[in-house]
Amino acid sequence: MHSRKLLFYSLFFLYFNFKYIQPLLSSSSSSEASLNFDFQSLTLRNLTLLGDSYLRNGVVGLTKELGVPSSSSGTVIYNYPIAFFDPESNITASFSTRFAFSIGNVNPTSFGDGLTFFLSPDNQTLGSPGGYLGLVNSSVLTKNKFIAIEFDTRLDPHFDDPDDNHVGLDIDSLVSMKTANPASLGVSLKSGSLITAWIDYKNEKKRLEVFLNYSSVKPEEPLLKVDIDLSDYLKEFMYLGFSGSTEGSTELHFIENWSFKTLGFMPVRPRTHPHNVSENIVPLNPPIPVSDSGNKHHRRLGLGFGIAGPAFFCAVLVAFGWISVKKWKENKTEKNLKAELVTGPRQFSYQELKTATRGFHSSRVIGNGSFGTVYKAFFANSGALFAVKRSKHTHEGKTEFLAELSIIACLRHKNLVQLQGWCVEKGELLLVYEFMANGSLDKVLYQESENGGNPLKWPYRYNIAVGMASVLTYLHQECEQQVIHRDIKTSNIMLDGSYNARLGDFGLARLMDHDKSPLSTLTAGTMGYLAPEYLQYGKATDKTDVFSYGVVILELACGRRPIEREGGDNKMINLVDWVWKLYSEGRITEAADKRLDGEFQEEEMRKLLLIGLSCANPDSAARPTMRRVFQILNYEADPMPVPQVKPSLTFCNSLPLSIDDIISDDEGCKTPESQFEIVVD
Repeated sequence: MHSRKLLFYSLFFLYFNFKYIQPLLSSSSSSEASLNFDFQSLTLRNLTLLGDSYLRNGVVGLTKELGVPSSSSGTVIYNYPIAFFDPESNITASFSTRFAFSIGNVNPTSFGDGLTFFLSPDNQTLGSPGGYLGLVNSSVLTKNKFIAIEFDTRLDPHFDDPDDNHVGLDIDSLVSMKTANPASLGVSLKSGSLITAWIDYKNEKKRLEVFLNYSSVKPEEPLLKVDIDLSDYLKEFMYLGFSGSTEGSTELHFIENWSFKTLGFMPVRPRTHPHNVSENIVPLNPPIPVSDSGNKHHRRLGLGFGIAGPAFFCAVLVAFGWISVKKWKENKTEKNLKAELVTGPRQFSYQELKTATRGFHSSRVIGNGSFGTVYKAFFANSGALFAVKRSKHTHEGKTEFLAELSIIACLRHKNLVQLQGWCVEKGELLLVYEFMANGSLDKVLYQESENGGNPLKWPYRYNIAVGMASVLTYLHQECEQQVIHRDIKTSNIMLDGSYNARLGDFGLARLMDHDKSPLSTLTAGTMGYLAPEYLQYGKATDKTDVFSYGVVILELACGRRPIEREGGDNKMINLVDWVWKLYSEGRITEAADKRLDGEFQEEEMRKLLLIGLSCANPDSAARPTMRRVFQILNYEADPMPVPQVKPSLTFCNSLPLSIDDIISDDEGCKTPESQFEIVVD
């Protein structure tokens, strides 16, 4: 009886929810919650310190505290990203911040360079000392993106500074858009006294204002007023922080307290209350006439209920039985997973993830793969930003989900995408990862540069190669059980805020003992990255991962995809074959990505190309281990000799398909990744 009541109340609740509550919720779903924090004393619980910054007695110091002149830069960043832009409604939030700072000096004759308050899409912002204010890298001035208010204590002609005591608005450049001298208020930035600053941006007025005062009372008039629309610069999520720097100076920079708030987003459309209507517009129903046929009507109703009642009751029993069995199976799966992951990542509720992704809205999609869709998830209560992978509703998807969960949950490496949690509810299979600010390598390497963006710089490319070699060494040789990834490609390599490589997507990975050679009944992966022996026999080993790594390395060096159509006849060009041909002709460095304009170290470029060829050798026995590759990249071992001519392999049974057969001509308009993904039985 209890179960039947529960079913009845559940059905009634669902009906009531969809009829009355859901319209009200959906009408306000476009309005983001405002953020508000007030730190009277600063702690590491909410802040990240970078560079030379430090925390002492609730006060952050941004630069080195030395009695002798030095060069120093430091940054402190609020740990959680803040929502500033709603892509669904195309509305930007207003914001306001207040903080107290002081700029002092143990040597009155030594001064410079100042500090900034900044907003940035990157939580790793740390620049050079001196006039770069710890905000901009001196070697790559356009790398860091930011909106900053500078409190500058040195006149630097290089950045068109007006004097050595000014406040300015900087956007992606240290050449201020507008400046003001606080001396007009009787304030000296380098007095050593505690100064309170207020920064307000009102989106509806498109105006930014900066106030300064020695006291905690906000002045009526701003020191700096700039009419500007920041919606062009504020991303959906931004990080907040302070930076400071010195160069040959003993200047000290301190932040003593800090408060910040956003004013939220206006709803896209006004809330409607369809049931709150004026009495004078309620239609009046005319009185219903009494009919003599009432008794006949009641008898017909009784007969109908007599027939339909039992049928309806049976249907309810069948439905309830089906729901109960399904729920029992889901609970059993969840209990098994909980037993295995009792000390592992956190279990999220389905509702949490649905809310954080706005109901898995299309505007939150940041990637698609053969095993599911990846969404950006923002948790308003904690300010945390994650990526949620939603697997497809298939048996294969469930198998891949369990494989990914069981493998990556016990792995720890700085070049792995860290699993934060999981969820198995409502027939959904969901994994929660840390959010990678710069997305996937293929996007940065190809899409951004093809769309007019700057190509990925050489130091980042070489660092990505080293990071990938490090993590594959860990997976192949340093884990308790060897892990074969089986799907190493640029779209599965993620980049954090500093362009460090993080290997992800373990949906195809398999755990295996070190002394066994795994034999898979399914060849899965992406054409162009598959080793010949794997494509032929379906046998995945550490050597097949090495081959895929070699192709990725050649992509980094050459800026070309593994397989491309070229020429008027759309002939398929294999990247490994193309590089090996240049190598055999003694022209291997000509394979370097032309978009780099020669801005690379030729020795490193040659080394990377030769490593790529060594790893992509058709003969698996001739390929190096990932440990050897890692040592070569770190100058701890000599490069392996590479045959001048690409070795050829013969198999007992040849594949019936050529690359041109696998990739039909009518797919030429698809994206390269979708063209080359195959699954061969």
